[in-house]
Amino acid sequence: MTDSQSLEMTEERAIATLSQAAAAFCNGGDRPSAKTLVAAMLAAESAARHQKTPLTFENLLGQWRLCFTTTARKARRRGIRLGSGFYWPQFVPAQIGFASDEAATNQGTITNQVTLGGLWLRFTGPCRFQSKKNLLAFDFTKMAIGAGDRPLWQRTLREESAAAFAARAIAKLPFFAFFQATPHFLAARGRGGGLAIWVKQSDFYQSDC
Repeated sequence: MTDSQSLEMTEERAIATLSQAAAAFCNGGDRPSAKTLVAAMLAAESAARHQKTPLTFENLLGQWRLCFTTTARKARRRGIRLGSGFYWPQFVPAQIGFASDEAATNQGTITNQVTLGGLWLRFTGPCRFQSKKNLLAFDFTKMAIGAGDRPLWQRTLREESAAAFAARAIAKLPFFAFFQATPHFLAARGRGGGLAIWVKQSDFYQSDC
């Protein structure tokens, strides 16, 4: 599916579909089909692009569980071609987290972790948020493998000062372009063109998700 091939959908219906997917992923229930959810994400992204409503770094802070994702590839003369997308399997929890260094800045730390069979693989590094475009740029500088609360192996991928990271151009960094950030879910497009939805970790299996 290309962006231009998405189903027509109003912004209100698109947001309702994203909310339904997030709630169903948390607590069970009827999930929108992958095709419907991708169309809703594209409609919500288009609405956010036209409205240019700025988000804040504070909107992203906390721990989030990956709910749904798509692959993407560049298609000649057709822009980005999205894969059909799929709900992330819950027996392999994938989490992303954002923490702020200082309330007055848009800089902080990103954590990305996948858990399987009691073992986890975690990447961490600096991130910074650009509210003008709702972009969060990041770079993973450390990785670790562990079990429970205990790391079993750790490695520094690269050394870089906070000032050096802040000076790097966003065009040279991976990033997420967020187009929805609610107390219960986030939705964004990655630099590679894929789309993703995350649900608030504290909402998982809670009645108010």
